[in-house]
Amino acid sequence: MSKASQARRLASAAAYGGRGLSLASAVIYGVLVAEALAARKMIGRATKPVFDASGYYGKGRPGPPIEIALLGDSAAVGYGVDRVEHVPGAYWASGVAQFADRRVHLRSYPVVGAQSSDLWSQVDMVLEAPCDVAVIVVGPNDVTHMVRPAASVRHLGESVRRLRQAGVEVVVGTCPDLGTIRPILPPLRQVARHWSRRLAAAQAIVALDEGGRTVSLGTILGPEFEAEPAELFGPDKFHPSPEGYHAFADVLLPTTLAALGLVAPDELLPAAQRGEGVRRTASAAVEAADTTGTELDPLDLTGSRRALRGRWVELRHRRHPHTPEAETPSPVDQP
Repeated sequence: MSKASQARRLASAAAYGGRGLSLASAVIYGVLVAEALAARKMIGRATKPVFDASGYYGKGRPGPPIEIALLGDSAAVGYGVDRVEHVPGAYWASGVAQFADRRVHLRSYPVVGAQSSDLWSQVDMVLEAPCDVAVIVVGPNDVTHMVRPAASVRHLGESVRRLRQAGVEVVVGTCPDLGTIRPILPPLRQVARHWSRRLAAAQAIVALDEGGRTVSLGTILGPEFEAEPAELFGPDKFHPSPEGYHAFADVLLPTTLAALGLVAPDELLPAAQRGEGVRRTASAAVEAADTTGTELDPLDLTGSRRALRGRWVELRHRRHPHTPEAETPSPVDQP
């Protein structure tokens, strides 16, 4: 069975409540979880403060502010840094403010240790107020806590559906490649890489089926992190450093701007010279999982809802400008 077929099968299992795991996969998964538990002992308990990036960004820029929300786990929180300006939400919101030339209001709801099942309560909070776009980053804790992949992507799909039904644009940063996490030792590091990429592909399919956009975080912890672990990984060798979180925000920003309709005219159509174009959803999801920053957009070929949930998407490799240094969030809207 091809990788694309496996990803589609897993996504279909989520839709129908199936388990989506073969016996062989379950054995591999169990071994991976055992290694993850050992890795946690090497990483140690969470002792760092957690900073809330919620607030207003872009002081002095015109308004009304763009309303954005961030959901997910410790990667979205920015766990491990010493200043609020170093969390990904601050980098991301500052980038949106600069490139949109608008004030931005960020509401940040991620929780350290969150799994996909925790998104429901986070979505509840997002829906309490107007929101233009929400970014979801989740997945690694589902892997390390032995959550069945079909259940994981089902929770994600439900969250995307609720947000889209409320008129909120949604960007899902799919599960990053866990194969570069130093505390996970070979050969199980290779297993972690395979499993996280498979989950990322299934996440993309489910999110696209519900009308969201996705962007791959697949190798955000990849070659650059392997080459410069001291610079891009934090002290626990598991969470990114401030420089790593800045790179994380760089990947999310272009797709966020696209979701807000704030891309340049020459970015509206896929560019063949960058390898962009229309793809079958499952094949595109597998391709995206292997390449950081690959964006997948739902494609409506006929104007019908059924087509939106169909088999075709636009695959893009948008330019990723470096986001500015992050602002300190203001607790109140200031003109």
